[in-house]
Amino acid sequence: MSKLKKFFTIPNIISLLRIAMIPVFIWAFLTARDILALVLVVVSGISDKLDGTIARRFNMVSDAGKWLDPMADKFTQVALALILFLRFHASADTWMRAFSWVFLGFIGKEVFMLLFALFMLIIGKRPGAAEIWGKAATVVFYVVMGVLLFAGPEVGVLPRYFPQAVLPPLAVQILVVATLVLSVMAFLGYIPDTYRKLFKEGKEGKKEK
Repeated sequence: MSKLKKFFTIPNIISLLRIAMIPVFIWAFLTARDILALVLVVVSGISDKLDGTIARRFNMVSDAGKWLDPMADKFTQVALALILFLRFHASADTWMRAFSWVFLGFIGKEVFMLLFALFMLIIGKRPGAAEIWGKAATVVFYVVMGVLLFAGPEVGVLPRYFPQAVLPPLAVQILVVATLVLSVMAFLGYIPDTYRKLFKEGKEGKKEK
């Protein structure tokens, strides 16, 4: 029972709710309930910050939370990138269709990190923790995707009511590419810690003995 209490902390429940919101977001987006989809993305982004703050403030940091929170991030980012790829890929604009492939970069990075984290757990190693670049990349991702869903071409809520308020395609492309570059930088930031866990932790323990 105590283990269940340790698992079902407020931060972990928030992370579970964020994961549960993903299929609802996909359904909302695919059924043209764009306002609901935008609200869900905003709520997910705010709750991502909230669960970490609560965990640290009220001493609710747990091993489960250390992997549950990033899993919620990664599943949400994959869902967002996939949905936006499909929408832009179906655009009547040739340039926007070509640009849509950029979103596969986000998907590839997150899927690779998920699979590698699973490999680390299988061999008994803890996946590398998010560094400052990783946290910054997550925040920027949510902000930029929220901006796209609010005012972007093809997907924005605002242009449906005020067509003149749409973001220029070039601005969208710059924002998304910059976000992808930051995401790749965050990915590279995991390498030193992962290398240490894979190749040095065991050796350091043996030397101490």
